[in-house]
Amino acid sequence: MSGLDTPVFGITGWKNSGKTTLVVRLVAEFTARGFRVSTVKHAHHAFDVDREGTDSHRHRTAGASEVALVSGRRWALMHELRDDDEPPLPDILARLSPCDLVLIEGYKREAHPKIEARRADARQQTPLAPEDPQILAIATDGALPAGGLPIFDLDDIPAIADFIAAHCSLKQPGKARDAVL
Repeated sequence: MSGLDTPVFGITGWKNSGKTTLVVRLVAEFTARGFRVSTVKHAHHAFDVDREGTDSHRHRTAGASEVALVSGRRWALMHELRDDDEPPLPDILARLSPCDLVLIEGYKREAHPKIEARRADARQQTPLAPEDPQILAIATDGALPAGGLPIFDLDDIPAIADFIAAHCSLKQPGKARDAVL
């Protein structure tokens, strides 16, 4: 899917299905295991990571196409699309720094492997898996009828991480280095 050799795995689902919580918990699980993880979050609405009154906001509203905000602790690059189309996912992935795994939240129509998050109290209950062959498993807080896809409890983060790691052929960081020494 991307120009990167980095494995990409998505978490998809309807609004309030638990996607963000699942991604956050998976990031914590994979980083605790020693992996370097990046994320891409798709937003369907206008959003702003900057706020009015900041210097960087003033740069953007003055017309800058990109504004890099840099400190000794982090940096951010904001790119204004103006009248351009939203960039395709592969273009975003190509901009990421090297890592072991990229977790994608949203992008339900893109062709990358995914787990569908489902919560019993989500407003929209229409399953996505029957229409998307890239959905390889379901994580839910409710009971589902037995089917062809693996089903995980939404809170069983180690098992979901194991599934993703196996699918992406992730090797435990440091194992190959230790074997050479």
